[in-house]
Amino acid sequence: MTISGAYEFSPARTSAATAALELIEPGMTVGLGSGRAVWTLVEAIGGRWVKPPIKAVVASHATHALAQLARIEIGQLDGQTSLDLAIDGADEIDSELRLLKGGGGALLREKIVISAARRFVVVAEIDKRVERLGTRFTLPVEVVRFGWQDTQRRLAELLPDSTRRMEGDDAYLTDESHFILDCALPEGADLEAIADEVKQVPGVVEHGLFIGMAEQALLGRPDGEVEVLTAGSPQQQPARAGAGHPADARAAGPGAQTPRQP
Repeated sequence: MTISGAYEFSPARTSAATAALELIEPGMTVGLGSGRAVWTLVEAIGGRWVKPPIKAVVASHATHALAQLARIEIGQLDGQTSLDLAIDGADEIDSELRLLKGGGGALLREKIVISAARRFVVVAEIDKRVERLGTRFTLPVEVVRFGWQDTQRRLAELLPDSTRRMEGDDAYLTDESHFILDCALPEGADLEAIADEVKQVPGVVEHGLFIGMAEQALLGRPDGEVEVLTAGSPQQQPARAGAGHPADARAAGPGAQTPRQP
């Protein structure tokens, strides 16, 4: 079953999504972020069940559309809904399970959804793991449009190198109609301090540092194996998903077929 057709096949991404699928149980209300790893998981949910026995709160318009195609019931964060589990991807992840997210522009909604969940698990490809956040990606900072250049000026005291994200000739707008400033993370920066201080800048709505939020990361490899990082593990050494682990990805690597269930 192929839902989106909007991205190339990745064995590593598929193995991670397959491992994440094993965490989802009938009756759950789950939070689904955005990005290719999450969309692969949505596809897997639709492939496992004719009518998925779950409800999902989604973090982007794109994920909403794909979840509907997968026949997943969509819920809302209405102040009463409680999420059993949130699953989302990452642009970069370090050995301490700190994440850099927001390359797709959905960082604000993603952080809201994750904050509403009892557990948060990352699903990603192994090459998203880095020694230092900011190695490959800039840090997205979502700002209101009013006075954005003044916000950028104030932000420069913390992150001096930033550019407004563009989409063709126009400024990129998030799902909440905000601008994004893509900021270089200085090498050796205190990430926890930056995460706190950036939020204090007037005009800033949210940023793409997700620190202390993930309890586990499922990192798919091209050979179909999945390495697992768990918060609080000594030195954050990766462990492969295997028998007895809730994310046993070895049973269904790339190309494996999961029977559809009613």
